[in-house]
Amino acid sequence: MTQQIQLGYACINMTLSEQKPRITTNRSMIKKTFLNKGISYASELALLNVSDLLPIFQWNINNQIKVFRISSCLFPWASEYRLQDLPDYEEIKEKMSIAGRYALENGLRLSFHPGPFNILSSPSEKVILNTLTDLNHHGELMDLLEQPRDHRAKINVHAGGAYKDHDKALERMCKNFVRLDDSVKSRLTIENDDRANLFSVRHIYENVYKRIGTPIVFDYHHHKFCDGNLTEQEALEMAASTWGEIIPTCHYSESAALKESKEAKPGALVKENAHSDYVYDQINNYGLRLDIVIEAKAKELALLKYRKDWMTSLVA
Repeated sequence: MTQQIQLGYACINMTLSEQKPRITTNRSMIKKTFLNKGISYASELALLNVSDLLPIFQWNINNQIKVFRISSCLFPWASEYRLQDLPDYEEIKEKMSIAGRYALENGLRLSFHPGPFNILSSPSEKVILNTLTDLNHHGELMDLLEQPRDHRAKINVHAGGAYKDHDKALERMCKNFVRLDDSVKSRLTIENDDRANLFSVRHIYENVYKRIGTPIVFDYHHHKFCDGNLTEQEALEMAASTWGEIIPTCHYSESAALKESKEAKPGALVKENAHSDYVYDQINNYGLRLDIVIEAKAKELALLKYRKDWMTSLVA
């Protein structure tokens, strides 16, 4: 197996979540339940979630998977309380420390990808304040997991909306970046978008990376919709150049409409940016050493299938 790339997957281990008792980090509740049961129930669910981190990490290592994105759902309604106020905080802290140290000792690279409502480029101060709260929460989680304060433990976001002026939007993003806690600033990365009217690798490189040094996560699938007049290889190499001595992380997925829909035909008007269940094509790393998160709906099953189908003949 080539050492040029390491494959990972995102958030849910389907094998473990479908067994009994299930192992998952996505236990949550609706707002009405939170209002009725309060912080004590949020603490109970959070403790169950973080307790399941270690067995997921162990499963990954046992299956030679060294890249994993943690779910952002560890703490239900986290914006409504301080973690330190949770009744189970000390046990939660201990569980996260044990899991995080296991990851470090076994070379498992961890990351977060906070939700799309995090928009550092927004002209709305309310949106910015909510974004700062959520991103700082993720920085706190990385610290509780005892992960390095650098881009090995990335917290990845999109640049956000262009608001009819790309340059001003990215200027706002850079200004708001400095308002983040150091736990986030030291780990933040930015991903290219999947819409032609948003941000390509080139746009992020010229307007964000050159200004604040934030590495670019190259998304192969998104590049097909927003290429910045760069080839796939050119965009990947540009993004990879922003990581310094740290191995670049990329995202890879394919179109569900084109790969798995019987109705989809070449040239048909279909929604091509939805992710497929599995990966069908061979990933071209263009000779670069990369960590790649497979964003397929079948999660680790897609990774294992790809490894079986392609890893013995990876394009180098």
